Amino acid sequence: MSDNTVANPLRTFFENNTGGTLHKWRHYLDVYHRHFARFRGTDVHVVEFGVSQGGSLRMWRDYFGPAATIHGVDLNPHCREFAAEGFTIHIGDQEDRRFLRQLRQQIPRIDILIDDGGHTMRQQIHTFEELFPHISPHGVYLCEDIHTSYWRGWGGGVRRRGSFVEYAKQMIDWLNAWHSRQPRRLAVTDFTRSVDSLHFYDSILVIEKSPREAPTHAETGQPVIPAVIPQRYRFWRWLLREFR
Repeated sequence: MSDNTVANPLRTFFENNTGGTLHKWRHYLDVYHRHFARFRGTDVHVVEFGVSQGGSLRMWRDYFGPAATIHGVDLNPHCREFAAEGFTIHIGDQEDRRFLRQLRQQIPRIDILIDDGGHTMRQQIHTFEELFPHISPHGVYLCEDIHTSYWRGWGGGVRRRGSFVEYAKQMIDWLNAWHSRQPRRLAVTDFTRSVDSLHFYDSILVIEKSPREAPTHAETGQPVIPAVIPQRYRFWRWLLREFR
């Protein structure tokens, strides 16, 4: 039975936390549980950008269990203190592509990547571009606090070119590229072949990976009434011809 059918243990941990500061929008906890529950009790490898006071690292340890390998990434060198608790800590700037490429070498496996780092547009986009391909074939990418895409101080602004949200909107096209008839403008890529689904929530983007092949379609049963299709519905006229 899925853990989604019982009380959310992340919410329980959060409400009872008396350790290091743990700051979350409350609805995030249910989003996490919805997409991460299948990894509980496994040897999952988790990478979280944004260590802060260590509260979320402890929450992930409690949630995923002792078999999990948990990496924390932060700009603050004092975060190295949390290594004493069994976490692997990496210090660097997530806007720096060279640092992110070094992480790829240092962390051979990523099943879950959580971007709760600096929340600027370059940090989010660079982290996605450098590390998303490195996530396991059935892994999960989660970027939170994407509401900064609407804040000028973080490099955002409503429909501002270069914001993470505007960048992420392209992913809808990438996911559907199998159906493009303009390959010069929209071609099938590794993203198309590796992504099962996109989930947009208030302030969160979740991407679930799964290897994909070109989709196929079929039809079963027999027509029972005559089809009357207006001329303007070209797709349905084409579909009828294909299956005659």
